[in-house]
Amino acid sequence: MAKSKTAFVCGECGAEFPRWQGQCSECKEWNTISEIRLAPASSSSRNARFSGYAGAIDNKVQTLNEIAMTEIPRIDSGFRELDRVLGGGLVPGSAILIGGNPGAGKSTLLLQVMCGLAGRMKTLYVTGEESLQQVAMRAQRLGLPRDQLRMLSETNVEQICHVAREERPAVMVIDSIQVMHVADVQSAPGSVSQVREAAAQLTRFAKQQGVVILMVGHVTKDGTLAGPKVLEHCIDCSVLLDGAADSRFRTLRSHKNRFGAVNELGVFAMTETGMKEVSNPSAIFLSRGEEQITGSVVMVIWEGTRPLLVELQALVDYSQLANPRRVTVGLEHNRLALLLAVLHRHGGMQMADQDVFVNVVGGVRVEDTSADLALLLALVSSFRDKPLPKELVVFGEVGLSGEIRPVPSGQERLTEAAKHGFTRAIVPWANRPKQPPEGMEVIAVKKLEEALEAL
Repeated sequence: MAKSKTAFVCGECGAEFPRWQGQCSECKEWNTISEIRLAPASSSSRNARFSGYAGAIDNKVQTLNEIAMTEIPRIDSGFRELDRVLGGGLVPGSAILIGGNPGAGKSTLLLQVMCGLAGRMKTLYVTGEESLQQVAMRAQRLGLPRDQLRMLSETNVEQICHVAREERPAVMVIDSIQVMHVADVQSAPGSVSQVREAAAQLTRFAKQQGVVILMVGHVTKDGTLAGPKVLEHCIDCSVLLDGAADSRFRTLRSHKNRFGAVNELGVFAMTETGMKEVSNPSAIFLSRGEEQITGSVVMVIWEGTRPLLVELQALVDYSQLANPRRVTVGLEHNRLALLLAVLHRHGGMQMADQDVFVNVVGGVRVEDTSADLALLLALVSSFRDKPLPKELVVFGEVGLSGEIRPVPSGQERLTEAAKHGFTRAIVPWANRPKQPPEGMEVIAVKKLEEALEAL
């Protein structure tokens, strides 16, 4: 019997070490290294011919111009928002990881997708967390067709691959990767070694057979995908389904995509009949009341290939603490500190003794720097206790010297704002349109002082 070997692997970056240590020398994280049991040598030699990343047997060296450039047709999932995030659809031979909090709707969305695809091609839904009866009851509750989707309840990866070779599905779902296990690895399902080996074997199977594999992944308390970081490295696409606990809306965002952009955003609504697409996301984030309030402004951010209108709220209040609080929800905390310094230096407003709270309405996570100018105007509005006009929309990046820098797709942002009834806009000077949208007054500014004077 071959002697089993062990290794010490970092759960954050996947680096391996000969012995345990408190800090990972690669990613500098503490207490992330755990011991895993490696597969026996006999199993490794049995799979030696599949040692390549894609499982290819032919290891012939070629130049780029010798490689055949064949167009791979994408598979329409039936959901335009999902296809948008994936880069245009499902790519045959790809491994896709979908993560999210419990109850976000991962299994519901994938069940809807698979039931729709089952009428056009062979599909296989592998469930390891739920029984087949539970999945059938959910499909019945959602009113989905149940006569063509093939189901399998299994957690052994080798057995799943054996069944998939016989069924030959075009699309396969693994729900979830944390409960799958490989027989050669002796640790418990969900451990670092099991998740890594199971994902690697499934990804290799997808490349060899040309099957689209959709894997469901759990998330940690801080919202990141659970398991080793190498799990995200070996797959082709990683998307996260997120949503507030008290909201029925869900956002689907790509964090890694080998076949498309990583900044696309899809919006869904959880209903009694499952996940529904939101064709006009700006409308759901602009549920503003009739009364004008201070510290509230609408900004236009750019998500992937489309503009999105989002309301930003700021509250500035005198602080009783020695160190005033700076709280951000939906924005980067360091960006707020930077803009407060710019406002003091070039706007003449001192907020060192004020508590500052910033919130992006609707639970949207904004990473676009075009929100800088809108954030500063919202802070000034709350500090002065002067509401901004409801018909005003703002976007622009603010530099450290107080200059207003241009942002991409300025004309498309103004057009989207005009569609929703906004009649006034404050934009960077370089983004001023040659022909403003009909009925809209566009104020182009170069410096922060000019934007404050325009209020």
